[in-house]
Amino acid sequence: METDMAYKFEDLEVWSRALDYADRIHDIAQQLPKHERYNLADQMTRAANSIALNIAEGSTGQSDAEQDRFLRIAIRSLLETVASLHLVKRREYLDDLAPLRDAYRESETLFAKLQAFRASLDSDSTVREEPIEYDDGVPF
Repeated sequence: METDMAYKFEDLEVWSRALDYADRIHDIAQQLPKHERYNLADQMTRAANSIALNIAEGSTGQSDAEQDRFLRIAIRSLLETVASLHLVKRREYLDDLAPLRDAYRESETLFAKLQAFRASLDSDSTVREEPIEYDDGVPF
């Protein structure tokens, strides 16, 4: 028996990936020192949550241009989480950098999926970022 989801966004792979990514960011935030609990940890989890929330909000039968607007917000939130990963590394909050590397790699995939989704819409998708090449593919 096939179950159809009640909402369009629930069938989107990019939304499912955004949920997984948010979980990963939450796990990292929980490892931060207590003095960052209401600062960096909250900021990075809010940004991670915003990715999935904006994908969902943009999918509600709106025009492609409106959906594109929400996807742009999701992308900005994703980039905010990546900047947060750099702050965590720079401040040496984690002894084990593997969670940062894994989150960074996942962010690249999610970024590509969001950009592909935007490009599939019937709207102007002119914003492109040139990739930065890192040794081993990650900056950490």
